[in-house]
Amino acid sequence: MHLLDGARTRFTCIPVVHEVAAGIAVEYFNESNGSGKAFAMVTAGPGVSNIITAMSGAWLESRELLVIAGQVKSEDLASGGIRQRGIQEIDGIGLTRAVSKRSVRIASPITKAEFLEHVIDGFSDRPGPIFIELCLDAQGSPPISASGGLSVDLLKRVVKNCSESLLAEAIERLKASVRPIVLLGGGVSRNCAQTIHDELTSSGIPLMTTWNGMDRLGSNDGNYLGRPNTWGQRAPNLLMAQADLIIAVGTRLGLQQTGFNWQEFGRNAYVIQVDIDESELKKGHPRIDLPICGDADHFLETLLKESYSGWDEWLAYCQNVRTVLPVSEEINETSQGFLNPYSFFCEISDLMQSDDVVIPCSSGATNSVPMQAISQKFGQVVITNKGLASMGYGLSGAIGASLAHPGRRTFLFEGDGGFAQNLQELATVAVNRLPIKIFVFANHGYGSIRMTQKNYFGGAYLGCDIETGLGFPDWNQLFKSFGIDSMDIDENWSDSEAFNTAIESDHPYGFVVPIDQLQSYWPKIMSRVTKGGGMESNPLHQMSPDLSDQVMREVARYL
Repeated sequence: MHLLDGARTRFTCIPVVHEVAAGIAVEYFNESNGSGKAFAMVTAGPGVSNIITAMSGAWLESRELLVIAGQVKSEDLASGGIRQRGIQEIDGIGLTRAVSKRSVRIASPITKAEFLEHVIDGFSDRPGPIFIELCLDAQGSPPISASGGLSVDLLKRVVKNCSESLLAEAIERLKASVRPIVLLGGGVSRNCAQTIHDELTSSGIPLMTTWNGMDRLGSNDGNYLGRPNTWGQRAPNLLMAQADLIIAVGTRLGLQQTGFNWQEFGRNAYVIQVDIDESELKKGHPRIDLPICGDADHFLETLLKESYSGWDEWLAYCQNVRTVLPVSEEINETSQGFLNPYSFFCEISDLMQSDDVVIPCSSGATNSVPMQAISQKFGQVVITNKGLASMGYGLSGAIGASLAHPGRRTFLFEGDGGFAQNLQELATVAVNRLPIKIFVFANHGYGSIRMTQKNYFGGAYLGCDIETGLGFPDWNQLFKSFGIDSMDIDENWSDSEAFNTAIESDHPYGFVVPIDQLQSYWPKIMSRVTKGGGMESNPLHQMSPDLSDQVMREVARYL
């Protein structure tokens, strides 16, 4: 109560319906590199437990998220083994400790310098959530007068420089390589990517991005070669396996990035990894030949002080492979009356502008297909949260990113199952008149669950569609109830005058995209259930379906 009364006098306050939405919106607000910073404020008890999903996502994606929570009076805190003494009391510190860099309770007033020390840790070194709960009596007490204070720029990145000798070795390795790939991850800041873009794209260095680093380059940059991933693009997955040097900058190289068959990652390459967190360099997968602990921006800026040449033939080969292997493959089948999601994202990429904000959701085909098929323009902000892969992230994330970039159009792509989990935040969109274009991909169920049950369990379906127990609203009626206009779109959507008028408008709009329940999603990494019940996966370069021998001869020359 005292926190809220103080905040309203100093901050722009955006009420949301559910606390998880506040946490996700804050993560995307700060990650989108807009104007200013955001934090989340929640009540004691359920407010804390509700925001833990958002804290978990920000923790896994190494993103800044400050959560300030209320708590009962210090004298009412449970002790002596009892579960609860104060009304609505729960141990916020115990609940949040595993998904935060700091989890602290303030039971009596502290100085501003002490408070800011907690806050600053959220964006120092490897970013992550900070949880601070304030007991009611600490909130209401007179402030402490402290001389000296702490002078700090809360918008300034804290930099941890790389070793000069290791940098020099990486540069020499790059100069000596014949088929290098530099993979840019989300640890490369948007500020850095914007500042060095011209140097980076004119350097001739062959470049790829992770999903989190997607918007650091434009798809039309001459030395951009795509996005490798377990659910990535076939061409860069194949090219990565043919490289003789891989420099991974600002990416933790998790299993989704390397493939579950991580032993095959960089099979022909010397692998250099640059990461701010030494534990990521020592985790044991994939094989790393030269680990460099330090700031990704510092590494890139130093790398670009040198001149490079000699990769024209390799770049030409890579771009030819990308041409031979388009992201929308003919094998995908779409029934009459439905939209092919790959074709949809290829088309809408042409309609989106360089200053748009793009929010694919965080799980299922409405996450993996756009991350395979979107051709991003440099200048766009593209954010998803794949680490937790939680349903329901899209709408809340779009709200945060839109608030961070006033006046910029925001495109949200979310599956109907995920959208249903946070649809209450349409109220937040409506009351703030945010220019979010909301595309709900309606296949009347959970496509990923349906696909898994079909592929691995013989079609024993449960909880994946309306027929097996899920319910969904009439989406147009739902949008209408919040005062938001909407429409169904069909095969001729991009030529529709009504559609184009709607996406050009400066107010929110809903679009219901019909998706076939039996839609196929290729290419992908296939796995097998072993006799022992485990899973065995193909390496990244062996996406299914198999390519013909003739095509393989053209696209796997160095494999």
